[in-house]
Amino acid sequence: MAPTRAEWIERFLNHLLHQRRLSTHTVTNYRRDLHRLNEFADHRHLAEWKQLDASHVRSYVAWRHRNGLDGRTLQRELSALRSFFNYLIGEGATEHNPGVDIPAPKSEKRLPSNLNVDQTARLLEIAGDDPLTLRDKAIMELFYSSGLRLAELLSLDIDSIDARDATVQVTGKGAKSRVVPVGRMALAAIDLWLKARATFAPPDEKALFIGRNGRRLSPRSVQQRLRHWSILQGIDGTVHPHMLRHSFASHLLESSGDLRAVQELLGHSDIATTQVYTHLDFQHLAKVYDQAHPRATRRRKE
Repeated sequence: MAPTRAEWIERFLNHLLHQRRLSTHTVTNYRRDLHRLNEFADHRHLAEWKQLDASHVRSYVAWRHRNGLDGRTLQRELSALRSFFNYLIGEGATEHNPGVDIPAPKSEKRLPSNLNVDQTARLLEIAGDDPLTLRDKAIMELFYSSGLRLAELLSLDIDSIDARDATVQVTGKGAKSRVVPVGRMALAAIDLWLKARATFAPPDEKALFIGRNGRRLSPRSVQQRLRHWSILQGIDGTVHPHMLRHSFASHLLESSGDLRAVQELLGHSDIATTQVYTHLDFQHLAKVYDQAHPRATRRRKE
């Protein structure tokens, strides 16, 4: 008996997790997008995935767009659809990919939000020697020191940190590995955390960052703790893990101007992804120009 549409989705997700070794977070996103597509196929009374054609995909995109989804989100959903159908073609379940050449609606390009240097320093000036505070400080210092993604930081084990070389071994997207420098402030914070960690970590737990239960932290726990500290330290707006990664990249680029180096440190496969930080840098320069240049000031008043 041929697999159902839902069973094909589960096979694909297992393929992503075990063969392509994508992160659980990425696989969760695929699961959500494809199950929504599966519901659409139900409404259209499609018995098999091979019955889904380009006109269906256009209708799906239009329906999602009418319900308020922006171009970025729809582009992600279309990417999931295309990857899924490429898998189905490889498995002989269909002969066509209906998502090819279907564009997502355009949306404004959003620049990543980041903290300035003073805000970052204030966030990291947390006091206390209880284990959770030491852990949270080490987490935030490492985010800002090395520009890690949330999933990368949570996947770190104790032996991922090389204190002698001041580096961290990171496994990024697509199971790609890279070595990133770690600053002295982050190393000092990690050292204090490791001493506290030893008091309640089970002997078999290798994770660098653990929770009260002695096991590896969840993404939500880190997000909640950053929100807690940002409020306590008087930081305007919501601070999230990716904001510290963006702050790392923009501050480094402002100081060095070396886009290629920032690309390598962030683990971007395409420099076009990194180039968004040149826009952040230009925004800073433009603001300084508008405030300081006499001609710019005069022009605004005219």
